[in-house]
Amino acid sequence: MSRFYEAGPLAQVGINLFYGYGYNFYRLENQLRADDQRVRQMACSLLSRARAGLDAAESRYRRENIAPPTRANPFPDPAVVANAQALERLGREVGGLEGLIRHQPVPENDRMAQRYRSEGTTLATLAEKDAVLVGQAELLRSLVEGAASDAILANKSEIETGIAAIATTLRDRQTFLL
Repeated sequence: MSRFYEAGPLAQVGINLFYGYGYNFYRLENQLRADDQRVRQMACSLLSRARAGLDAAESRYRRENIAPPTRANPFPDPAVVANAQALERLGREVGGLEGLIRHQPVPENDRMAQRYRSEGTTLATLAEKDAVLVGQAELLRSLVEGAASDAILANKSEIETGIAAIATTLRDRQTFLL
């Protein structure tokens, strides 16, 4: 029988390697840290879909509403251009939020953090904040994904409110970690 099939010694080697890297997969804190990363990845995915919806609506709006220039009318209607720029700005803001979420810090697993802060409690609180973040991202996605550009422009203030709410949740999360 090959050594690759002996579960006892192989499991012991695996556990020793995990401990050597400072990881104990049975600790609740490690599970919460991994959950935090997964939840933030989900929020980024939802915001990415929202951004794609806004980008598609913007290109569709430009294609349908901005006529090619003619000698009689060389410049497009300023109101149409302002609406296209508003869609573009909303897409950039959603993309910026996605980048901020990807780079949100997680409490380090070091002695200073363990000494001055309860890691499990901190990570559980972060999980609550991240759950709100995912809910906000889903609501924003549902407002813009697959929606017509006119519907997005009609809901522009609500979309801007959603972007501001996500930014506030991110600031609360950062403040909590400081």
